[in-house]
Amino acid sequence: MRSVDIPKIGSFEAWRDAARALLVARVPPEEVTWSHGEAGADLFADNAPLPQGEGAVTVPKDFLPLARLAVWHRDPERFARLYTLLWRVQTEKRLMGDRGDPLVARLNAMAKEVGRDKHKMTAFVRFRELGDPGAARRQFAAWFEPTHFIAEPTAPFFAKRFGDMEWSIFTPDLTVHFDGDLRFEPGVVKPPFPEDATEELWRTYFRNIFNPARLMPKAMQSEMPKKYWKNMPEAALIPELIATAPARARAMAEAMPTIAPARAAKVGASLREAQALRAAGQDALETALAGCRRCPLWENATQPVPGEGPLDAPLMFVGEQPGDQEDLMGRPFVGPAGRLFDDTLNEVGIDRDKAYVTNAVKHFKFVPRGKRRLHQNPNRDEIEHCKWWLGIERERVQPDLIVAMGGTALESLTGSRKNLLKRRGQVEACDDGTPLFVTVHPSFLLRIPDRVRQNEERARFREDLARVRAMVG
Repeated sequence: MRSVDIPKIGSFEAWRDAARALLVARVPPEEVTWSHGEAGADLFADNAPLPQGEGAVTVPKDFLPLARLAVWHRDPERFARLYTLLWRVQTEKRLMGDRGDPLVARLNAMAKEVGRDKHKMTAFVRFRELGDPGAARRQFAAWFEPTHFIAEPTAPFFAKRFGDMEWSIFTPDLTVHFDGDLRFEPGVVKPPFPEDATEELWRTYFRNIFNPARLMPKAMQSEMPKKYWKNMPEAALIPELIATAPARARAMAEAMPTIAPARAAKVGASLREAQALRAAGQDALETALAGCRRCPLWENATQPVPGEGPLDAPLMFVGEQPGDQEDLMGRPFVGPAGRLFDDTLNEVGIDRDKAYVTNAVKHFKFVPRGKRRLHQNPNRDEIEHCKWWLGIERERVQPDLIVAMGGTALESLTGSRKNLLKRRGQVEACDDGTPLFVTVHPSFLLRIPDRVRQNEERARFREDLARVRAMVG
């Protein structure tokens, strides 16, 4: 049994070099124990220098980006997991793309957690000025408590952003100093910092940019968890700003200019109609939807397709638009994509009858090709006109979580479908603060011609819905 101790500074490079040496020497993962800054922890392990074998080590192109993140995770088995994956990819060439493999899934999850933690550090570190503000090179210090060992890989961001000053960032695991060059020292307990007059200026700025009309406490706490508040000067203002937001929003509304009479009458009629439909039964809503002439899509469609499901559903799925079979049957998700959707729901343990299922656009948009009707994507105007109906459904159901499936749904709920695949798996927020989970539409999976990639994407879709199920319990 070999013992490898990875230093707390330069962890990635040390792990990479050790893993390469062990792999060249053909030392299997089960014969290696790893530690982090704890040399000699295993009394029965071989602490001899690593072998210096010859030979090249090749890895898939997506292995190193994964390792560069996962190596900083706080999981004590991270080094062993990464070496096991490195060992396996030498013979399992498609392993990195197998999202269903437990090891690959775990390391990808770890990498995402580290990436989120790095983002939080860049967003929530607050420097305090030390010494004389008039000095030639100003000095600053900050305290931060990361979830993972991210101080070292995140330090270059601060060196680039604040390269004209000297600063230190103290964390329980590592201390980062910058005076033109980066230096690292062991972590410390939180040091006492002097009062900083600029913090009051920052609080004044924060108070003035706070918009009470756009208050979304759930979304705010999701993006800025309370664990970071104690080190952020503006956080002391948040309870008061939340408590006074309704009164300030009313004052802003009262100070707004009035709408022209003709426009006001039209807007008022639309608001009254929406209010009546929110309180009406499903039959009344479907009758009103059948008479919708808000855009030209009704002219060629067989019928509109309303959403279906209980009005107290904690979970709402929003697809893109009805397909051919949905248009004929008047129900959402009953065609091939719907069957794939139902199968995946069953696999992850979501009861469709307890969720509300609908589409962003209610009429089928198509182009005829002989006897077939080929799907066409709705344009921006059609999506905007149909948001009125989706808004009524959202207010009737008031779900705890909305799942946007596909670009049309994402554009309808957030205003943009840009970077759908990069946003996939992320939790965003609707305009009312309702959490929004982003994923692909089941029809996307059916259009993939390559069977291997299609299976990989189906596994990812299943993982997405499994996360959704965990989020709503």
